[in-house]
Amino acid sequence: MEIRRLIGSQNISSQEKLMKLLGKEGFELTQATLSRDLKYLKVAKMPDDKDGYVYILPDKEHAVEDVEFAGPGLNGLISIDFAQGLAILKTLPGHAAMIAYTIDNLGAYEIAATIAGDDTILLVPRDGVTRTDVVNVLKLKMPGLMPDFVQ
Repeated sequence: MEIRRLIGSQNISSQEKLMKLLGKEGFELTQATLSRDLKYLKVAKMPDDKDGYVYILPDKEHAVEDVEFAGPGLNGLISIDFAQGLAILKTLPGHAAMIAYTIDNLGAYEIAATIAGDDTILLVPRDGVTRTDVVNVLKLKMPGLMPDFVQ
């Protein structure tokens, strides 16, 4: 698919830029269609020093466990707190989306979903999962990400 090729070959920071590139290749589509296509392809955004945020494709060839979690872009967790059965993870600015994307792809039963902003992640545990269960699964599956202060 052309969207995959473009995202894989260059830094694209917005849907507008991607639509222009697709237009040059002869594709005509609306912003709504492009948005649906990006969601279908599970395209995420990650921080980039030059362009702010850029689109990335999920890597089907490497399991999430193979990612170096202490590497750039994934070591920005500042704190974790709990309220009303939900976990609130604070991150450095620009790190929340990539950390949430990584958490979503762990395949951990304990975590139903995440919602990411710029520097905050709302983590929704499954029914019956305790705070300790959430912290333990994150420590187990992402040891380089979890700060020492998280008990």
